[in-house]
Amino acid sequence: KLNLIDIVYEVIDARMPISSKILDINDLIKDKMRILVVTKYDLCDKLETDKILKKYEEEGYKVLPVDLMNGNGVSNLINMTKDIMKNINKGRIAKGMKERSARVLIVGVPNVGKSTLINRLVGKKSAGVGNTPGFTKSLSWIRVNKDIDLLDSPGILWPKLENQEEAHILAAFSAIKEEILNIDAIACFIIKTLHRLYPEKLENRYGITELDDDLIEAYDTIAMKRGALSRGGVADYEKVSNIIIRDLKNNYFGNLTFDRLK
Repeated sequence: KLNLIDIVYEVIDARMPISSKILDINDLIKDKMRILVVTKYDLCDKLETDKILKKYEEEGYKVLPVDLMNGNGVSNLINMTKDIMKNINKGRIAKGMKERSARVLIVGVPNVGKSTLINRLVGKKSAGVGNTPGFTKSLSWIRVNKDIDLLDSPGILWPKLENQEEAHILAAFSAIKEEILNIDAIACFIIKTLHRLYPEKLENRYGITELDDDLIEAYDTIAMKRGALSRGGVADYEKVSNIIIRDLKNNYFGNLTFDRLK
């Protein structure tokens, strides 16, 4: 469908602005005009995320953070799209062609908020929304207004995630289906990352200040604190792993960003 497209909304998650950027996206969309839409900006550590967004701007990207909860930034996206399309239509008129509405492809990894963004743009529920990756199944056109038509697309993940750090970050923020993950490995990654980047958040949530190599003490602490115990008062480690993953998904650690510029 790319030959039908004027503009691409490349959607990334502000909490993982590097890891959620599609590998080889430049080769896929070629020379199409693009806006880098940064969703969940209200949930990120702005100090760290802004460093990465500044780098993208220096590389020539049009970067637009949006707060999907409150709709902040959505009107700016519409205006930016109209401005780009004005220039495209000038070129069409110069070639003897008629002006037309913008045809926009929206693309990103699973669960970065594409459907919620579409509903904010349209002003009503037009795209199905789910808090699990893989909710959108096919390409579909959606009319935003008389000036913009959107082509929604399923979340894209490359077949092999060679960077294990980025793979774990994607998994931690639910861009990969939980059914195919080792939840203990993801939960341990979350705990270790919080300890490294946000030790105060780990302490505030679970009362953990130090980590042992195998995380047994940390898991026991969380099990006691959250009642994740089996018969005999023994810690249920599977329950603890699920608690850690759900706490991150439900934003109980507060604003954070797992990516860092190298």
